[in-house]
This record gives sequence, C-alpha cells and structure tokens, in this order.
Amino acid sequence: QVHLVESGGGLVQPGGSLRLSCAASGLTFSSYAMRWYRQPPGKERELVAAISSAGGSTNYADSVKGRFTISRDNAKNTVYLNMNSLKPEDTAVYYCNAIRLAYRYWGQGTQVTVSS
Repeated sequence: QVHLVESGGGLVQPGGSLRLSCAASGLTFSSYAMRWYRQPPGKERELVAAISSAGGSTNYADSVKGRFTISRDNAKNTVYLNMNSLKPEDTAVYYCNAIRLAYRYWGQGTQVTVSS
C-alpha cells in the first residue's frame, strides 16, 4: 500500500521560511516524478512545483519562482519543498503527489499559514 506523508507545515510570519517534507513508502520512489500542489482556502488545488524521477528537471509555478525550491533524496524516499520569502497568499494546504504513467498517489496534506 502506498503512503505519502507530508510534514513541516505550520504558522509563519510574512518573509519567513518553511521546509516541507513528503516521505513515501510502498512504491519504487525513484521511478516516480513528484509534485507539490496547494489548495488555498476557497480555491482550487494548483500545481506549485515538480521534479523528475531522478531529480534532474524541475518546474515551478510563476507565483513561486525564485522563492521555492523542490528537491528529492531517492535514498530516503523523500521529496522536499523549501519555501522562502513567504507571503500571506502562500497560505494553503500543501499536498505531495507521486506520478508515474497512469499511477497517481496523494498525501493527506499539511497546512501552511502565513500571517503576522
């Protein structure tokens, strides 16, 4: 059974930083591309960042370019999202997603709140 478990969310002031982690089990992690999505209150889920299975390729939403960095450690079956210069509009539930061919798995999400 596949499990994706996010952690690292919390309350942070504007301009602050957080590091999200997503630990995967039950799948061949190094074969899956990984993505971070977020869902702000009252809005639809949106793609934030993506990384290829080997980690050599990354992509970001325009709204987070230059502030967020996605990375992965295939030896630890974990994907990370480093978030800097956080803004109130980054407030959302953040989800990790594993994707390979027709297979897609989701974590349960972690809340990030940016507020003074």
